[in-house]
Amino acid sequence: MAKVSVYDMTGKTVGDIELSDSIFGVEINEHLVHMAVLQQLANNRQGTQSAKTRNEVSGGGKKPWRQKGTGHARQGSIRAAQWKGGGIIFAPKPRDYSFKLNKKEKQLALKSALTSKVADEKFIVIDKIELDEIKTKKMAAFLGAVKAEKALVVLDSVDKNVIASAANLPGVKTTQTGSINVYDILNHDAVVISKDAVAAIEEVYA
Repeated sequence: MAKVSVYDMTGKTVGDIELSDSIFGVEINEHLVHMAVLQQLANNRQGTQSAKTRNEVSGGGKKPWRQKGTGHARQGSIRAAQWKGGGIIFAPKPRDYSFKLNKKEKQLALKSALTSKVADEKFIVIDKIELDEIKTKKMAAFLGAVKAEKALVVLDSVDKNVIASAANLPGVKTTQTGSINVYDILNHDAVVISKDAVAAIEEVYA
């Protein structure tokens, strides 16, 4: 089992914790990690873009000039794509970009992402993450103390003070154990997680 240090919110080491190899020490599957990121980005796309083809734009029912003898190239409609105001070739239409990964693939991708952070020493375990008031300055000081200014902060439960205090910090996002995903893990320099959140993850994914 991998062993990492446990810090308090001032950055002082207060102990250590052993992480489950079945979650934080798996063989990294880069393909599934890639697919998990693609899935999240694709599922977030609205797919509402739309443009008109030559069949949908108005006008253009008559040939602009006769077929031969004008010196111009032959034209069938002033609403063909090469004309101003013409239709778009292969115009984008509303569509659903989402696709599915099965449960085991999602879990392995998440475990791979967590393992990569542990291997890079960017998985920072905090004894307890809590604030007695909503204060951005205190949250910034905490993250600075553990050297994780651009971080994904993972809590075991909703803490309004911590969430609100981190809301205005650029590059910082808060989430709970039930909402962590591969994209957020990889999109932040470090994962800052409470000791209770680690236990919750190990209970769910063991």
